Amino acid sequence: MPHPPARPRFGANHVPSAGWFYGWLDDPAETARRDFEDLAGIGLDHVRIFPVWPWIQPNRTLIRRRGVADLLAVIDAAAEFGLSVAVDLLQGHLSSFDFLPSWVLTWHRRGVFTDPEVRAGLVTYVDTLTRAVATRDNVFAVTLGNEVNNLYPASPATPGAAREWAAELLGVARAAAPGLLTLHSLYDATWYDPEHPFHPADNVDLGDLTTVHSWVFNGVSALDGPLGPATVTHADYLVELAAATSPDPARPVWLQEVGAPRPDVPEADAPEFVRRLLDAVTPNPALWGVTWWCSHDLDRSLADFPEREYDLGLFTADHRIKPAARELAAAAGRPHAPARHRPALVCEVDLRSEPERRAEVAPGSAFHAEWVRLRESGPLAIVTAARAGDPAHLAARGIDAVLDRL
Repeated sequence: MPHPPARPRFGANHVPSAGWFYGWLDDPAETARRDFEDLAGIGLDHVRIFPVWPWIQPNRTLIRRRGVADLLAVIDAAAEFGLSVAVDLLQGHLSSFDFLPSWVLTWHRRGVFTDPEVRAGLVTYVDTLTRAVATRDNVFAVTLGNEVNNLYPASPATPGAAREWAAELLGVARAAAPGLLTLHSLYDATWYDPEHPFHPADNVDLGDLTTVHSWVFNGVSALDGPLGPATVTHADYLVELAAATSPDPARPVWLQEVGAPRPDVPEADAPEFVRRLLDAVTPNPALWGVTWWCSHDLDRSLADFPEREYDLGLFTADHRIKPAARELAAAAGRPHAPARHRPALVCEVDLRSEPERRAEVAPGSAFHAEWVRLRESGPLAIVTAARAGDPAHLAARGIDAVLDRL
């Protein structure tokens, strides 16, 4: 099991500057090379990339060699600029669009999580891509896919089926490339929605790290505005929920997606939002790294995206650096020391065993409000009631005092 690094890693989720992810249909390495030069130039050390599932596996028994070769070419382009690479396998879901092959749609409609033939096809896909990317020294991780729980409810799943699906495919990836981190990526319904079939325990039990995706358009920014304490500490709150839920107090948490979405964070407030967010989350001793969403803006010549998707980049589509990128670069260049001595707020909800109580820790809940209030005085952990009296657990997480809720 890996441990959090001595200092957080900083990277970006790669959204190609030319043609968005449709650029995978052309010569993706050519665009990627220029994009990666931008990212390396501000001191980032890694990128997360997203090959699109149906363009590599258009038929259940066909893996396109050209698709795999294009993926390897993009990874090689990252290596030219000293960037390590995490590969998300199943896209799946990207920026409000779902990309699914025709063999799970229309007359062939089958559930991604439960149909045995789809599962068999995915085993082949995960095995093939993982073995291919493991041939590149700068690849450090594979994630099953980008926020795969967004494919529910169109593809129904029970909690048991969701967990078994992820466990099977993570096992395939781990067998194909034992030297890589294997990860499970879920958006925050897994933490906050009591009805969601993908549970917090899935995220903290499965894979080698826990990943969290922090987006303040989930209602957080409505609590206190773009620069309010709830908004700028939401990433830290998610990292703490994840750390508190894991049975392993040393399990790292990767802030795998975080961004400054408009209109929740207006353009004028974005640099200060980035600065305060990173000041809050980077001292967290569980933090593995921060990967910004995203590298480049979406060209406005492309239609039908939600408005907030167009301006999330660190760079414009024509490669101009944005003020938020300068704040991320400054944070990446600073020394960072984890907060080894901090209090913890006791949470009566054990998300691992009581997923039906997730609403009690969601943004705006009484527990969240109390954590935000106390967090204004400095770093603040979360500990479950069951572990609040466990000295070894508290020491491992740098907790030196336990606070009960008022």
